[in-house]
Amino acid sequence: MSRRLRFWFTALTSIAVSVVATLLIANLSLGDKEIDKPLQRLFPVDSPQFQWIMGNALTPPLVGGNQVQALVNGNEIFPAMLEAIRSAQTSITLETYIYWSGSVGRLFTDALIERSKQGVRVKVLLDWFGSSLDDALLEEMRAGGVDIHRYNPPAWHNLHRMNHRTHRRLMVVDGRIGFTGGAGLADKWGGNAQDPDHWRDSHFRVEGPVATQLQAAFIDNWIATTGEVLHSLDYLPQVANSGTASAQLFTASPGSGSQSVQLMYLMAITSAAKSIDLSAAYFVPDEVALTSLVTALKRGVRVRIILPGEHMDSTLVRHASRALWGDLLAHGAEIHEYQPTMFHCKVMVVDGLWVSVGSTNFDSRSFSINDEANLNVYDTPFAESMTAIFEADLRQSKRVSLQDWQNRPWWTRVLDDTATLLQSQL
Repeated sequence: MSRRLRFWFTALTSIAVSVVATLLIANLSLGDKEIDKPLQRLFPVDSPQFQWIMGNALTPPLVGGNQVQALVNGNEIFPAMLEAIRSAQTSITLETYIYWSGSVGRLFTDALIERSKQGVRVKVLLDWFGSSLDDALLEEMRAGGVDIHRYNPPAWHNLHRMNHRTHRRLMVVDGRIGFTGGAGLADKWGGNAQDPDHWRDSHFRVEGPVATQLQAAFIDNWIATTGEVLHSLDYLPQVANSGTASAQLFTASPGSGSQSVQLMYLMAITSAAKSIDLSAAYFVPDEVALTSLVTALKRGVRVRIILPGEHMDSTLVRHASRALWGDLLAHGAEIHEYQPTMFHCKVMVVDGLWVSVGSTNFDSRSFSINDEANLNVYDTPFAESMTAIFEADLRQSKRVSLQDWQNRPWWTRVLDDTATLLQSQL
């Protein structure tokens, strides 16, 4: 090769590497700047000021008149969702990270097509990365009248956004009945968490004014994907009160600035006076979240955390999570590992009064990269029911002591510490 050819080969190779590196860095960058300082504690959870702040620092505001029902595992989740679909009269909107082919996917596909053929407007938004429906099933849905789109498919002009996924699980029927939580539409969520092939998860059915907030969240991403505005009364009817709970559907996505899911969690943790019960499928807290939890422990707050055990679906996340338990355990936090199967719940109960449930994991990806949706409920009876479910899960979990954590093998420590290098993407 001549000197001139070597020069141009080296130059072009350097340019190509630079372009790829730039795209990779942009693709893996976080959305908004994360909060890097602990919040000052101002109000306890049971104060009117806490409700006011949670309803105004975060949007949309808390609204009263709601009924919220917890659905435990696929045996309760899927029948309730399918019943709502089959009763639909005007519209069904569905946004989900996971919709897979299989028996569960088949049930939902058939139900959505049947309603579409009866004149119900059916809109489905699937994450491009998370959902894997067979092409034949997609075409069957489209042929049946279902308006179905992929969220954020990759293209040359948006590679910097390829890492931004919709992790939400939202379904709204007739603009009045809503569902959200952690469950995806796939066979692994079926059953009753009876074995490692059937996951433990919770989902939630809501009626009342907060259903309109679920619909607004769907409409926002539908506009971003299709350009279509769903503004008719088929999607946004006036919704009457159905219960007594105050609730808000809190959403977060890259670029939303101060409306950060991280802020929501930190405000609740900082305001806790008695207890924090956290069910977390993926628990990789950043420094400020760890500091906030330790500070709560120091002021006497009981902190109990349930995490996946040996059946966790991500070994890397398990290692990164375990590396961060030391300070929590040293200050008295209870950490328990769920034993029967993968534990996929995402629930936080604070002071037996405030509850947050939804799609958000306790990690940097959910805090800054993904589109997420959490239902925040301010209601003592609902919080009591969620505490009862938490304690039922606790009975099927194994507690990890500080001594257990300190005595883990040296090679496990190395793997744990190494995994934290990817903490921002987990």
